[in-house]
Amino acid sequence: MRLQDNLTSWHLTKRGAAVLTLALVGCGTGRALVLGPLPDPIGAAREAARRTSLTEPARVEFRWVLNEAGSRVDGVGVVRIEPPSKARLDLFLDNGEGVLSAALVGDELRLPQGAPDDILPPVELMWGTLGVFRPMISAELIGGDELEGAGHRYRYTSGDGRAIHYEVKHDLVRVVEMLDGASVLQSVHLVTAEGDGYPAEATYRNRVEFRELKITRTGIVPADSFDPSIWDPRE
Repeated sequence: MRLQDNLTSWHLTKRGAAVLTLALVGCGTGRALVLGPLPDPIGAAREAARRTSLTEPARVEFRWVLNEAGSRVDGVGVVRIEPPSKARLDLFLDNGEGVLSAALVGDELRLPQGAPDDILPPVELMWGTLGVFRPMISAELIGGDELEGAGHRYRYTSGDGRAIHYEVKHDLVRVVEMLDGASVLQSVHLVTAEGDGYPAEATYRNRVEFRELKITRTGIVPADSFDPSIWDPRE
């Protein structure tokens, strides 16, 4: 059975995935203790964005595992990164078969025609998987919190009225959450790596669709530049 057939069958059966639902709801829900409001959330957010921004072209290699509705598929992948705001993602099975390609350019996620559009995180969370704090231009900062352990939480509202929360600690993005009221709809949790700013591990969870995508970095290679054509997989 080809991967696309697997994806279709997962969507047909996902509503009955009680075991996976419990795992997603029960995982990563602990929230850091709020010590008080940030005195200057606008300035602190601007500095956090600067300190977590992309600084040089690189090729990051990783393994990925997708779980949905009790089904599991995994493989290898690569993301090519170019400052200030471009990233190209390619997922493959272990036999080399291509699964999904996407390009993240500023506030836009570009996918080839006909590609599944619900496997990857939305743009705000997608940047978070790279360890980048980059709210969308349309988002509005409504406040900030000082957290235990010298962390900061930045609270935004998105254009559709949902909230986006970013947790940053020691110049590293740790958590990005999309919320409706007090309910976390989607999230990215990061395991940070020392020295280069890129996460060692990123786990994306969609609690509405019962989906989890886990990425574990295996290597990083500096690059000079990339062919401009890679930034639009729709062509």
